[in-house]
Amino acid sequence: MKVPGLVDLQVNGAAGIDLTAEPHRLWEVAAALPAYGVVAFVATVITADPAARTTALATFRAGPPAGWSGAEPLGLHFEGPMLAPARKGAHPAHWLRPPSLDLVDGWSREAGVVLATIAPELPGALEVVERLTSNGVLVSVGHTDATAAEVASAVEAGARVVTHLGNAMPPLLPREPGPVGAAFGGSDLVAGLIVDGHHLDPLFVRTAWHALGPDRFLSVSDTTAALGLPDGPARLGDQDVVVSGGTVRLVDGTLAGSAASLAECLRLLVAQTGCSREEAVATATSTPLRLLGLPPREETVELELG
Repeated sequence: MKVPGLVDLQVNGAAGIDLTAEPHRLWEVAAALPAYGVVAFVATVITADPAARTTALATFRAGPPAGWSGAEPLGLHFEGPMLAPARKGAHPAHWLRPPSLDLVDGWSREAGVVLATIAPELPGALEVVERLTSNGVLVSVGHTDATAAEVASAVEAGARVVTHLGNAMPPLLPREPGPVGAAFGGSDLVAGLIVDGHHLDPLFVRTAWHALGPDRFLSVSDTTAALGLPDGPARLGDQDVVVSGGTVRLVDGTLAGSAASLAECLRLLVAQTGCSREEAVATATSTPLRLLGLPPREETVELELG
């Protein structure tokens, strides 16, 4: 099936390269992604030594080496360090930091930061959301213990996305819907989902599809250095992880990104929801491009989506 080239807004690495541990290898990761149908992506740097973010930005701004070809990096996603400690997931606790305007000084779309994930309930977070939004950065709610009301305040401040809905956040409850309820029940948020067969139960995926529809359902891979590797040891930032049976986990069992391609996620989305292949593809083409304010891509790829 010929479809528009895929756009992945959450890529931690590929082909044995972790973009937090080795941000200077950004263009190598970009060169590996077309094999999986991806023509453009946002490179994710998780919570880490600030030097990782500095190097990632410098590498992106320097541009590709001579003769390079691959998927186009659209910019960087800083997933952290302004995250809720109780919902840190695989992010190293010692690098977490409270929100501050000083911390995000220089984070702008012009500089290369296109996306930032923040826990909006943290003191000072809303001021940071406003500053980043004014600098053209797409702000996402994630790794958070926020209430639905706190998410609404973040949306009012400029947040427009939820990072990997259903993961690293409280569950939907009848009297406190939290981030999941804020996404399901409103029309202001686009929600990223990792439909890799491990992060989300198929029933949750179907519920999300019916609640969000194709316009607010954003398929992301959250793929890591494990993409294209056999089972065994790998890295996520400065942490050891284990790739096994399609999962990537810290040694304590915590999920640490995925080993799936975006195309694999779309195949599962079709299988688990019954949506059309065209609708599935839209969640990884028109939806991410619309979020970033970018026009449709001209490239097409061949994918088997079932």
